[in-house]
Amino acid sequence: MSEAARTTIDQAEVDRFSAMAAEWWDPAGKFRPLHKFNPVRLTYIRDLVSGQFGRDPAAHRPLEGLRILDIGCGGGLLSEPMARMGADVLGADASEKNIGIAKAHAAGSGVPVDYRAVTAEALAEAGETFDVVLNMEVVEHVSDVDFFLTTCASMVRPGGMMFVATINRTLKAAALAIFAAENVLRWLPRGTHQYEKLVRPEEIEKPLTASGLTVTDCTGVFFNPLSNQWNLSKDMDVNYMMVARRASA
Repeated sequence: MSEAARTTIDQAEVDRFSAMAAEWWDPAGKFRPLHKFNPVRLTYIRDLVSGQFGRDPAAHRPLEGLRILDIGCGGGLLSEPMARMGADVLGADASEKNIGIAKAHAAGSGVPVDYRAVTAEALAEAGETFDVVLNMEVVEHVSDVDFFLTTCASMVRPGGMMFVATINRTLKAAALAIFAAENVLRWLPRGTHQYEKLVRPEEIEKPLTASGLTVTDCTGVFFNPLSNQWNLSKDMDVNYMMVARRASA
């Protein structure tokens, strides 16, 4: 396939999430796991970005002046908090319905976010660049993981960084993140994740390294049913997050 014809879009995945778009901001709805997950990933992003750019993570607007891309932003569960922390946020999603929900919620909340129904490859072709690129729970839903990550990495500015959060392709993840989450606990609609589309850490690191980024941190994330919250963990067998940086010019 020629480079011009390549796409990161898996239309079946776009349609699946478009059908649930109205529930993005319902903490008890189909996106309840992301609402639960948000505090730990927001803290992780804020602290590491603050460290990279010499900011005080405890400040009211620690991300002031930084340009952030939230690719696959859905209804804006990450975009809005990033904007509240002072960042100039571009929330991008291939689903027009998702973007419509995100725009409406941001308008109601009074949070300035630049939402666009656009692909990663279109943004890269337009020459867009960012201090931080967020790829959170996206790579397991795209059609071409290598192309998607390479495309996103091309938009990371010198001295900038990329975050990737996804699910590992392990039997443990198949049992917990797919079977238990979708069939037993009913956290997610059936079919939300397919085992063959899950991505191992080395499959994330390889295209990022080839694109000139250096992986600087990896962490597992697990749900503690006793405390009813997500926590960082050394165990990356199921959910994990990875951070990569581009050297300063």
